[in-house]
Amino acid sequence: MRQMILGKKLVYCFFAVFFVSLLFSGCASSVMERKGEPATREGGPAGAGKYYHFEDIRIPSELNYQQKRAMVYETTGFKAGVVYFTKWRLDTESLIDFFLYHMEKDNWKLVNSFKGKESILNFSKPNKTCTIKISDNWYGTAEVEIRVGPLGEKKM
Repeated sequence: MRQMILGKKLVYCFFAVFFVSLLFSGCASSVMERKGEPATREGGPAGAGKYYHFEDIRIPSELNYQQKRAMVYETTGFKAGVVYFTKWRLDTESLIDFFLYHMEKDNWKLVNSFKGKESILNFSKPNKTCTIKISDNWYGTAEVEIRVGPLGEKKM
């Protein structure tokens, strides 16, 4: 009997810590967005997305930017890096459709895609490449990882 009560207390504590951590992670991303990190491009429909570090990769507005995990390298002629976003309870198929549509509008060409529990979309432009990885975690949070880098030169 005592073990059952102890087990129930542990389960309740786990869920309490889990929900509190979700609450604080959501607040942190909202504060970061208010600091002016994302930018919206004029002429786009309201709520259609934002541009963060890369001016040609639109991100859905409902995704939460994870600034502490981002790493962006920039020179006068090129920008590369990795940025992360999360969202609780996200429809992966609609997210994939969003990226396919908006990446094409921003002149990216789809190279290939892998769809499943973890989906990967690979795009290219004449001088750079972009990989978008969408992962559904077992606890309900989706994570989007976007990697941008230079496209290697072809050697003959």
